[in-house]
Amino acid sequence: MISRSSVKLAWDVVMNERRNPLRSFPLMTAHMLMQILAWMWSTIFAVAIGSYVAFGVSTIGHVFVLAGVFATLAVFQRAEQAEPKAV
Repeated sequence: MISRSSVKLAWDVVMNERRNPLRSFPLMTAHMLMQILAWMWSTIFAVAIGSYVAFGVSTIGHVFVLAGVFATLAVFQRAEQAEPKAV
């Protein structure tokens, strides 16, 4: 039987950026590599299952989510670079 601690360890080795092999990279680089790996595995499973239509719809949804994340990141980075103004 699989114990709860072994499931947590397996999860951390893959998903936790502080414990997986990408931990030596800057956080943004590690995150981007994790995104690429996620897309790769999504493609592999979609092709293996033969679910091309579902993969296309899922891809469009993921593109919108990622675009929103990067737009938010760009706004936050510009805000940090701007000089603070009195409110």
